[in-house]
Amino acid sequence: MDYFSEETSTDTVNGRIGATADPRLRLVMTGLVEHLHAFIKDVELTEAEWRVAIDFLTRTGQICSGNRQEFILLSDALGVSMLVDAINHRTSVGATETTVFGPFHVEGAPEREMGAVISLDGKGELCLYQGRVLDLDGQPVEDALVDVWSDNADGFYDVQQPGIQPQWNNRGIFRTGADGHYAFRGIRPVSYPIPDDGPVGQMLAAIGRHPWRPAHMHFRLTAPGCKPLITHIFVGGDSYLTSDAVFGVKQSLIADFLPADAPPERWQTRFDFILERLSPSD
Repeated sequence: MDYFSEETSTDTVNGRIGATADPRLRLVMTGLVEHLHAFIKDVELTEAEWRVAIDFLTRTGQICSGNRQEFILLSDALGVSMLVDAINHRTSVGATETTVFGPFHVEGAPEREMGAVISLDGKGELCLYQGRVLDLDGQPVEDALVDVWSDNADGFYDVQQPGIQPQWNNRGIFRTGADGHYAFRGIRPVSYPIPDDGPVGQMLAAIGRHPWRPAHMHFRLTAPGCKPLITHIFVGGDSYLTSDAVFGVKQSLIADFLPADAPPERWQTRFDFILERLSPSD
């Protein structure tokens, strides 16, 4: 076995992986070492830069908490989350496209009556969201759980402002009936910056990128016999659609938000979700 040198670094490190290592873990780790060493050699990383990188990762971990996941934010900002999503959720033609999950989903949101208002803080412009959950054959999907969440009118999710926003503000779960229809009332969401007071925000500023996300509503759909779907719908015309800080926008997910037909809503939007049925091999 070779001793370590600049020329043999990849083979030397990967050669130390034991014979009992899980095959998939071996594949992932050897690839990681190959690409990481190639990157360091390509840019000829200095010791000072290496120390900055170690400090950056250390501070990224230190700022993480139960309500904040800076490593997910880093993954999002580097486009890694969207790339992993794209590889793992290649959809059939006609199915609704996926996008990044994001760090602000909370399990256990209440299931609400169809058409209920999810905005609990009284802020923002009320919007009626409605549509149908269908399969690729155009048939309604019954008993689909439509899990939704968004920021409030100030651009913050409830978990970012505990004690300020009501719990479960702008969150809810709705269950479709035989016609596959869903409806709820939230706010027309607003653009907001991802948390930029930590290492990820400092990185974005250093490379001349803004931290803003275009206005969107999150959706997670699960239904018996169907593949789960995690996606957003984006507000058409938002100024950040082509420069989303986390690269989450897809053309097919941009929706029209139109003036509502009648009060109390000021806006309305309609979006149908197309789910893929599970195959026998899934």
